[in-house]
Amino acid sequence: MKSENQVNSQDKNPILLLVIIFIGLISVLLIFKNTLFESTLALKSYGKISMDPVIAFNNKKPTFLEFYAEWCEVCKEMAPSIIDLKKEYQNEINFVFLNVDNPKWEKYINQYDVNGIPKVVFLNNDSEVKGSLVGLKDEKLINNSLNKLLSNNQELENSPISEFSKIEDIKKDMTTPRSHS
Repeated sequence: MKSENQVNSQDKNPILLLVIIFIGLISVLLIFKNTLFESTLALKSYGKISMDPVIAFNNKKPTFLEFYAEWCEVCKEMAPSIIDLKKEYQNEINFVFLNVDNPKWEKYINQYDVNGIPKVVFLNNDSEVKGSLVGLKDEKLINNSLNKLLSNNQELENSPISEFSKIEDIKKDMTTPRSHS
């Protein structure tokens, strides 16, 4: 026959094990929280940190203009790097972020011929387009483009459009119910 102390300690072991597992899971989540959600949070902050386009286009400073969407995986991937570049250049360059899902920005989406996202447009002090990039680009390429933009007398290269981000191609290849007849 088991003593009362042995029975109580056996009852507490599964509870103790569950508590330890729970604390372990919470610890892992807290440690990896920043890396798991950093890009999504950075992208969601674009609206808050964006300069108003009307002000940016009229204050005689170069402008970094990015068209994005919160559902865009490439936009999410690039967001932390773009935030870092904004911190580095914010005193010299305007940063404007326009969500393509917001009808308020339709005028600019048409004006800058946005057919894929993310699309970055580099504008000089007079708001003239000096270059643009579409699709996934690394921080080094964007940093070099910002430096050229600041020199104001160097033309920026227009980067080829990444096929996966080109909206026109996606629409062309879409199968519709009537395409099977």
